[in-house]
Amino acid sequence: MSDFSASESQLQYRRIARAIRFLREHADRQPPLREVAAEVGLSEYHFQRLFSRWAGVSPKRFLQYLTKERARAALRESRSLLDAAFEAGLSGPSRLHDLMISCEAMTPGQIKAQGAGLEIGYGWGASPFGMALIAWTPHGVCHLGFHDEQELRFEDELTREWPEAGLRRDEAQAARLAGQIFAARPQPGTLHLVLRGTNFQIKVWEALLRVGSGELISYSRLATLAGSPGASRAVGSALAVNRIGYLIPCHRVIRETGEPGQYRWGSERKLVIQGWEAAQREAAQSHSDLR
Repeated sequence: MSDFSASESQLQYRRIARAIRFLREHADRQPPLREVAAEVGLSEYHFQRLFSRWAGVSPKRFLQYLTKERARAALRESRSLLDAAFEAGLSGPSRLHDLMISCEAMTPGQIKAQGAGLEIGYGWGASPFGMALIAWTPHGVCHLGFHDEQELRFEDELTREWPEAGLRRDEAQAARLAGQIFAARPQPGTLHLVLRGTNFQIKVWEALLRVGSGELISYSRLATLAGSPGASRAVGSALAVNRIGYLIPCHRVIRETGEPGQYRWGSERKLVIQGWEAAQREAAQSHSDLR
């Protein structure tokens, strides 16, 4: 993420999202690169450069990550990986994948207090998927949401969630956290999350942390991992109230059919994140194979 400044984040994400939408809408005729570039107001050269810088792959290759066939194949792959991990006794997320996060749940008393006596820092940070509103307590990150505009109404969301807390805006710290969260090479164990939810919701979120970057999982499979087989609808509800986007990766949950399903910050952004992670994963695997 360090390649993109906060001032560039919104514009480059809008162009990328618009290009991907155009490519998907006209996939049957596979429009040439110059046509896609014109759609987003760039020359063919500058669009190719922007996209490759953002994703590390060509637009055509990126589009292949977003097909239903690829999604269904990813579901099968992740099921095999998770089954193998559990058979080997690797039940903790930090042992399943090179995650950069740990987490703790708030107590019922802390939730009831609604942030009384707590200072929460917040600010806007650049990400590959637009501007992110990030908030944190002394114990860790408690909110991460993607927004298309830096409007006060999104900051009001923090006030609704933590009505008794003291809110302190700190753009410098938000930028540092964004750089850490969206780093090209995340370091394990460097971020801590504060989870606020019911016991069931927390079980779902913790189970989701076992799904690695670039992998996909179905709602029903996630319900099983959370210890509640058959609770797919309740799992969907738990994902809908997730306040820590990307780090608790609800964007990796899709329908069995390969359809992306809903996403708190827009189904189009969900697809963009899935494709970006798939590209990053493939690049990492290629780098590893060359060693």
